[in-house]
Amino acid sequence: MADAVKSKRARAHLTTSSGGASPSASEPRLSHLRRPTGLDVRAWQTRLRRQFGRMQPFSLENIGGEPVFSEYWVSNPKSGSRYRVAIRGAQPGDNFCACPDFATNDLGTCKHIEFVLSRLDKKRAGRKALAQGCHPRYSEIYLKYAGDRQVRFRTGIECPPSLAKTAAKLFSGPPAGVLPVAHFAKLEAFLATAHKSEHEVRCYEDALNFIAQNRDAEERRRIINAAYPRGARSAALKDLIKTDLYPYQAEGALFAARSGRCLIGDEMGLGKTIQAIAATELFARHFGAERVLIVCPTSLKHQWQREIAHFTDRQARVVRGLRVAREDQYAQTDFYKITNYDVLSKDLDLIRD
Repeated sequence: MADAVKSKRARAHLTTSSGGASPSASEPRLSHLRRPTGLDVRAWQTRLRRQFGRMQPFSLENIGGEPVFSEYWVSNPKSGSRYRVAIRGAQPGDNFCACPDFATNDLGTCKHIEFVLSRLDKKRAGRKALAQGCHPRYSEIYLKYAGDRQVRFRTGIECPPSLAKTAAKLFSGPPAGVLPVAHFAKLEAFLATAHKSEHEVRCYEDALNFIAQNRDAEERRRIINAAYPRGARSAALKDLIKTDLYPYQAEGALFAARSGRCLIGDEMGLGKTIQAIAATELFARHFGAERVLIVCPTSLKHQWQREIAHFTDRQARVVRGLRVAREDQYAQTDFYKITNYDVLSKDLDLIRD
C-alpha cells in the first residue's frame, strides 16, 4: 500500500485464519436492500460493511511487525483475492485498504478493514490499543478517506520538537494536522527537512498520488482557462474539429478537459460522441495525448469510427478478430483504437503494453 520515504521496519509475519465471526449482538442485522428508518445512507452503508466484514471467513497475516497498528494481508480463500490493509485507528478514515470498494466509496472503511478491526477487538490488548489510539514512534503522512479526502500528519512520539513545530505550520488545516491545498507544493521541502533530522517520517504512496492528482488538475484548469478565456465562445475552439460545436457541446468538452475524467449525461441525440471527440482533441492539443482507447458496445464500434473520420483527420482502428490479431492491432500507431466491452477484460495485458 505504501512506499515509506524512510523506513526501518523489521518485517515480522503472523498468520491466522478465521472461520467467520458473527455481527455484534448490540447491532441488529441490516438489510442491504432497504435503508432502516433513522439511518442516513452513509451510516447505513458503513454499518453494512461492518456487518459483512465480521461474518467473512478471511485469513489474516500481519506483515508490519507491530501487534495492532500494523499492515496486514487479508485474503479471501473462496475468490483467491488478497488486499493490503493498514490499521491506524478505530474511526472511519483512519485506516487504508487496497480494495476497489475502499478507493471509491468515500466511507473510510470496507469489509476488509472491518474484518481486521473485529479480529483485533476480540483480543484484550487489541481492544485496549484501539481505545487508546495510535501513537507510533515514527511520524507519518497519510490520506484520510472518509468524506472529503485530506492529507494528514501524525506526530510520532520520537519526533523532534523542531520538526513537530515545522509540521504544525505546514499542516495547518483546518483542522490542525491537515495539509491545505495551498501547501501541497511545500511538502517536498518538508520531507527533505525531515530526512535531515534523521527522524523516521513515513509518507505513503496514496497521499503522494492524491497530491499529484490535485496539482495536475489545477494545471489542467490553468492551461484550459488561459487557452479559452471566453469559455465556449472562445475563437480558438473553431478549428478544434471539422464542424462548429454548439455552445453546450463546447462547454461539455472544456469541462471534460479541465476535469480529466467526467460523465457526460446529455439526452440521446444531443451529441455526446462529438463532445467526447472534442475533449480528446483538447487533450491532444494541450496535454500531449497520443493514444486513445474507446470502449463501447460491439454494435457501435463502426459508428464511432465513422464519426471520428467525419469530424477529424485522425486514424481510427476498430480492434477485432482473434487475440493474435488484436495484439497486432493494439500495437499499431493509430491515434484512436476502438474495442468492445466483451473483450476488454481479455485484452487488459495487451492494452497496458
